[in-house]
Amino acid sequence: MSNLIKSLVYLLLAGSAFAASKPHVISFGKPISAKWFVGADESYPLDIKVRALYVDSRLKEFTLGSPHDVTDHFFVVRRAFHVNDALPEEGTAIPRWKWQRGGWLLVDRVSGHISQLTLPEFDTYYSAPSWYRDYIAYCGVSDDGKKVYVVVAQLGRKKPILKKTLGEPSPRDADVPTDNRQSSDRPGQDLPDSECPAPSWQRQPARVTFTSRGQTSTYSVRGHDAEVLDVAGDEEGTQ
Repeated sequence: MSNLIKSLVYLLLAGSAFAASKPHVISFGKPISAKWFVGADESYPLDIKVRALYVDSRLKEFTLGSPHDVTDHFFVVRRAFHVNDALPEEGTAIPRWKWQRGGWLLVDRVSGHISQLTLPEFDTYYSAPSWYRDYIAYCGVSDDGKKVYVVVAQLGRKKPILKKTLGEPSPRDADVPTDNRQSSDRPGQDLPDSECPAPSWQRQPARVTFTSRGQTSTYSVRGHDAEVLDVAGDEEGTQ
């Protein structure tokens, strides 16, 4: 009886250890064609491809674009989501779903855990990001919408390793006089990713280059720090 009990305990412990170490299966669904409405009045449709993100065959999120492998353990991917656009006075219980582009998700391949990244001054509509290793570079927008920054952030750090004032945002449709606006079937100045193009990276040494409004600035990225190398037409240093 004693040997039988020991054998049962051993089997239970072995089974628990196997269950704890069982790897999770991370997978993406097939691309789904969808419309994303942009512009000041959200009347201009853009074609997007949305893919479901599954963990162990369970739907967890919807995503846009290709994932970026940070390590063999983690990857990041852009989030997409539905928002209910129905008005209260419409008196319908049926949601009116519209696709929206969100921020970035960090996915742990081992644990299957998915978390949303908090990126400083990152605007889900106007910021065009570029990833390299565990760094992300983009033009960020202040909370009040009155300043634009060049930003380099690193995963695991709350503060950006580079944040430099670029100036005021580009004019939006609402700020453009009516006589100067484009036709109603186009979004005018209010375009996604419109503050500056996605920055470009180079390796050995790691450098990132921002181009915006006819100015180019390049920064050397080392560890938790970024140093300006060349800023055309701008004498300010990094902040």
